[in-house]
Amino acid sequence: MLASDELNALLQARHADPFAVLGLHAVDDGRMWLRAMLPGALGVMVLEAATRRVVATLPHRSGGFFEAMLPRRRKAFDYRLQVRWDDGLEGCYADAYAFGPQLDEQDLALLRNGTHPRPYTVLGAHAMSHGEVAGVRFAVWAPNAFRVSVVGNFNTWDGRRHAMRLRHEAGVWEIFVPHAAPGDLYKFEIVAADGTLLPLKADPYARAAQLRPDTASIVTTLPPVQTLPAERAAANRRDAAITIYEVHAASWRKPDGRFPTWDELAAELPAYAADLGFTHIELMPISEHPFDGSWGYQTLGLFAPSARFGPPEGFARFVSACREHGLGLLLDWVPAHFPSDAFGLAQFDGTHLYDYADPREGLHRDWNTLIYNFARPEVRQFLIASALYWAERWGVDGLRVDAVASMLYRDYSRPAGEWLPNAQGGRENLEAVSLFKQLNERLGLDAPGAITLAEESTSFPGVSAPTSGGGLGFHYKWNMGWMNDTLRYAHEDPIHRRWHHDKMTFGLVYAFSENFVLPISHDEVVHGKGSMLGKMPGDDWQRFANLRAYYGFMWGHPGKKLLFMGQEFGQPGEWNHEASLPWALLDDSRHAGVQSLVRDLNHLYRERPALHRLDCEAAGFEWLVKDDAEQSVLAWVRRDGQGGAVIVVCNFTPVPRPAYRVPVPAGFGAWREILNTDSAHYGGSNLGNLDAPLRAGLDQALSLSLPPLATLFLVPA
Repeated sequence: MLASDELNALLQARHADPFAVLGLHAVDDGRMWLRAMLPGALGVMVLEAATRRVVATLPHRSGGFFEAMLPRRRKAFDYRLQVRWDDGLEGCYADAYAFGPQLDEQDLALLRNGTHPRPYTVLGAHAMSHGEVAGVRFAVWAPNAFRVSVVGNFNTWDGRRHAMRLRHEAGVWEIFVPHAAPGDLYKFEIVAADGTLLPLKADPYARAAQLRPDTASIVTTLPPVQTLPAERAAANRRDAAITIYEVHAASWRKPDGRFPTWDELAAELPAYAADLGFTHIELMPISEHPFDGSWGYQTLGLFAPSARFGPPEGFARFVSACREHGLGLLLDWVPAHFPSDAFGLAQFDGTHLYDYADPREGLHRDWNTLIYNFARPEVRQFLIASALYWAERWGVDGLRVDAVASMLYRDYSRPAGEWLPNAQGGRENLEAVSLFKQLNERLGLDAPGAITLAEESTSFPGVSAPTSGGGLGFHYKWNMGWMNDTLRYAHEDPIHRRWHHDKMTFGLVYAFSENFVLPISHDEVVHGKGSMLGKMPGDDWQRFANLRAYYGFMWGHPGKKLLFMGQEFGQPGEWNHEASLPWALLDDSRHAGVQSLVRDLNHLYRERPALHRLDCEAAGFEWLVKDDAEQSVLAWVRRDGQGGAVIVVCNFTPVPRPAYRVPVPAGFGAWREILNTDSAHYGGSNLGNLDAPLRAGLDQALSLSLPPLATLFLVPA
């Protein structure tokens, strides 16, 4: 008979090793005791699994604990428990405590060292069968916990029912729960080392979760491995045309004011983006997060597509729809920080398991969130596994990594005295630097063709340089300096732009130091910054003309392109994440004209290699007119390295400039205007150079009619 102190520990869910006493156990004389912890049971019988013959009845000793010495049994056997519950129901169950350790030593060693290549295949919830018994294996990393139980709708959320086994080597707790199945809800009930019962915790490796405000994890199947097709890998290369449509999935369209489903998005969004000529869709974070207002950037489910849009299987269909329309799919991914919600990673096992313990390292002041401990191998393993999971299991083209600068610097947004220097006394977070290099190398090996894009707002060197050359290994970097400078210029009244001309030219000083993306993202149209149309000065005609001219400048400038949803048709107000985009604006010819321009710019950019092939190389760009600040005119030539060229000319004043002389490269003969942002088709005044081929004079210059507030594209005739 079980000693009273051990019995009390079981009843209080404080037993250090329930597997040592529950289930079938031999005593010194070889006889077998069977013990079961089944709160809510009125009676329990032991049956032979094969014959369903009754072997014994387990007397109820106390508080749902049943035990008996089995007659004539001197060795283990396969059994079932026939249980009569206090609600009148009965059931026959395999016993979770009849199953041995679930994880093999090799996996545990890799988990312990933080070197497991795919920990999401081991940790979390995995449906499987042992013989004829179907169930779910649960495993969670909680090395400092005193006790961990898995609770869910399969055990009435009672932590006494399925207390887990600790595999001490790795700090991993595990259990196989018979009869649990995909679709079941679950969490982990954890008692800290000091005896404190923590709030129920969602599974860090959960692949599905409940819709907020509910927070339980959901058992779901592991998606199959997907390999990025060769054509998609080619479309992600630095010499490819990459033009990205950034989307907040919850507010692109809101049918009946609700969240769209993945299938509803799949039916419209890829076709729309493809029709406009975009090559990629980038989704703001779709991993599970508790607060809508964070737009997904305070995520707590790095492996779970958000329940806002329906089951995870729907996301797979959305990815397929993007592929069918020839689009790449990029996901915003957030390894910089996580919110402190009690059901999440904060104090996960009663300690700072996932975050730095010292708030000078572990508290993000700007967002009041917690910072991952980039030095801890198991945390690095967790983050890298998440990145690989989205690429390898969902087949996305890549990840845009959020807030990279906040990870690279220990003093990011911290006053003096409130940050800790690195081991060398510097401000760089060497642990984050190492993490990025490891992350990008792993993706390169295990998800070839997938890309990473860094939102990095400083001049940290080598962000998009290969790790073999000392870089961080990202494929692309957002050009935040270009964005800030050019938007400040565009906001100026044209009469003042002559004094700010350098804001449009300075970006070319460093344009080829990284593989840049030119981003007009969601961050530029929120928090009082106004929409893109709203940033433009002047009356309505000038505002639309300014916007069209700026887009022409952007598409003609070296660098890949990114535009946030709604700005492709000149949304006049700031983005509101709680409302659908104002699609009715497309009934207005001015907004429809902006949309038509973006479509034509995208197609021109893709069709003309000179506009994209050498986006990231100095050989693809040459100034033709750089210093005409007085008239706010810029002109340059883009080259493809194979003899092709495109000339781009911008007039950023509302003054037409007839017979403006633009020097052009020799050897091309005549030129013709192929796109003019002042075309009546886009809502402009229709000035330009469409009548005949243009030929350079003796001074090797073209005489051009420059429309007001417009950008022209010319190609060899």
